[in-house]
Amino acid sequence: MTTSVSRMIERDGKVELSLGDDVRDSACFNHDIAPTEARERTWTKWNVAALWVGLSICVPTYTLGGVLTAYFGLSVGEALIAILLANVILLIPLTLNAFPGTRFGIPFPVVLRASFGIRGSNVPCLIRALVGCGWFGIQTMFGGLAIHLLLSAIVPPWQTLGGLGQVIGFFLFAAMNLYVVIRGAESIKWLETLSAPLLLLVALGLMVWALPHVSLSELMARAPSRPADDSVIPYFLSGLTAMVGFWATLSLNIPDFSRFARSQKDQIVGQIIGLPLTMFFFAALGVVMTAASASLVGETVADPVSLIGHIDSPGWVAVAMVLIVIATISTNTAGNIVSPTNDFQNIAPKLINRTGGVLLTGLVGTLLMGYDLLQKAGVIVSDVTMESLYSNWLLGYSSLLGPIAGIMAVDYFLIKRQRLDVISLYREGGRYPAINVAGFIAFGVPVVLTLIALTTGIGRWFYDYGWFTGSLLGAAVYYLACRFVVTREANADLPVVERVGAS
Repeated sequence: MTTSVSRMIERDGKVELSLGDDVRDSACFNHDIAPTEARERTWTKWNVAALWVGLSICVPTYTLGGVLTAYFGLSVGEALIAILLANVILLIPLTLNAFPGTRFGIPFPVVLRASFGIRGSNVPCLIRALVGCGWFGIQTMFGGLAIHLLLSAIVPPWQTLGGLGQVIGFFLFAAMNLYVVIRGAESIKWLETLSAPLLLLVALGLMVWALPHVSLSELMARAPSRPADDSVIPYFLSGLTAMVGFWATLSLNIPDFSRFARSQKDQIVGQIIGLPLTMFFFAALGVVMTAASASLVGETVADPVSLIGHIDSPGWVAVAMVLIVIATISTNTAGNIVSPTNDFQNIAPKLINRTGGVLLTGLVGTLLMGYDLLQKAGVIVSDVTMESLYSNWLLGYSSLLGPIAGIMAVDYFLIKRQRLDVISLYREGGRYPAINVAGFIAFGVPVVLTLIALTTGIGRWFYDYGWFTGSLLGAAVYYLACRFVVTREANADLPVVERVGAS
């Protein structure tokens, strides 16, 4: 019996894989992480922009201005500038690392196989997955609170459940999120495209509601919390690094979405339209709403879910909570479930499919929030809120992802020169090794330096500006390791890509 052989075919600048038994039967392949076909790459720039609107409008974004003013010593104006600048900077790794996904239709774990090795890719994948699972748990807590307040407004006796009602809301919200991702990419595309204009209208409405209750001139004139004689530069750079770290995870796994884009232009323009201004506007809304909350509800409230819950109108509370649930689902599904789902599949593609990856993500995220769930249910009595501890830990942990972003970009553009052997990415014993030593050297050097700076205080700036120092050093070390330490794969003998006419 003749075994069919896979072929790489290029249509309109997009390379797709014609599957043969050599790849189909490989232990490194399943259909959920297979390259998308050219006909499946339907996301326009507006779909990509809608993705970022859905990702950006969420409770953590709302609180960013307060984080920068309270913990980083910035004024309101400085904080908003830092948020805008950080997201403009983020467009660089986001658009660069999206390229292989758009051209070859491959997800994030498979892109990593080129720089870390077929099996070595599991290390950065699991690092990324753990962050995603943690944020899934935190966002699901917000969503569960919104469902609890929604049911309390519709069915007043529900209020008597208290924390137990929030726990029930957590599991209801988690199930809704997991269902969307199990349905696949088209379900996510539909959700993000539907919710984006709705969420923008809601944000505008909240701004109109809050503006009469706050003086913008007084708000912008507030003195920062840092010592008066200190220079703004170190505070601003630390805050900028933290804001870049906010989307450090998505700058890695953007191929999970760009693999569905129609073209490189669509993914680039869509990200430019959707990310910086949405993040800036919603963070600014958070600053204004928090400042206006004292006039609106009689006390300062920095959490939008709790703020709306103070409104003395069950009807408006119910409507607002439905919209918050939609906003949090749109963020949670795309930002915190898709990547861990693919990352878990990468471990054992023949054993873990998309549904298995989604359920693993939900399980790990729930376990990470287990302490908080038991606390809300009244099983544990403690003043320690694990939700806030996880938030702080995850923001710091994200700074360790910088080296991976730098390695990915250098590998694809400078080492591989935008040419990949897609067939070998799905097989062991081919062009790409099981473990690429260069990738681990480049990842290990900045991580070790970051840990030394954090634990000893020597070179503290390396940790304070961790995403920038990590990504730049990781990129440089990887390039040098590939050039002088590890033998590179020759691009000259890549499989022939068959070119066919427009589909």
